Amino acid sequence: MTATYTQPANTAKQEWATGLTAFAAVMLFLVGLLDIFRGIMGIAEDDVFVTTRNYVFQWDLTGWGWMHLALGALAVIVSIGLLRTATWARVVGVAVAALVIIANFLSLPYYPVWSVVMITISGFIIWALCTVQRDNLFDLSEEGPRYEERQPPRTSYPHGPA
Repeated sequence: MTATYTQPANTAKQEWATGLTAFAAVMLFLVGLLDIFRGIMGIAEDDVFVTTRNYVFQWDLTGWGWMHLALGALAVIVSIGLLRTATWARVVGVAVAALVIIANFLSLPYYPVWSVVMITISGFIIWALCTVQRDNLFDLSEEGPRYEERQPPRTSYPHGPA
């Protein structure tokens, strides 16, 4: 007598992977939104930032604001793609988070605490996007089956129940 089992629609591994992707999408959206605000601040009122003398990576703060604005807008767009679990969004999300890390490293003298916070959040985004395997995800934009709706494993017998 042989028994065959079918797996439930979603496993704990899928839920964990989907949760990490949702985390990365939300955090990337927040990083993008905050970068947009930082960019607007740099463009409109560049005297808000403290300037340091003799800094190796000295930039015009208005140009710096445009860079943060562009990175922020790109991060928001990619976060929407992450909610759709698109593969391109995972790849671009890692790249955008890496660029945000570099941009915030270069702006450490202007806003040191804020830059460290943004670097840390972007590091978590990269970690979340790189640890999840693509085949463990299901679309976040559609509601997946709930925990209560899962069916228990079924047993099938070739000649009826024993």
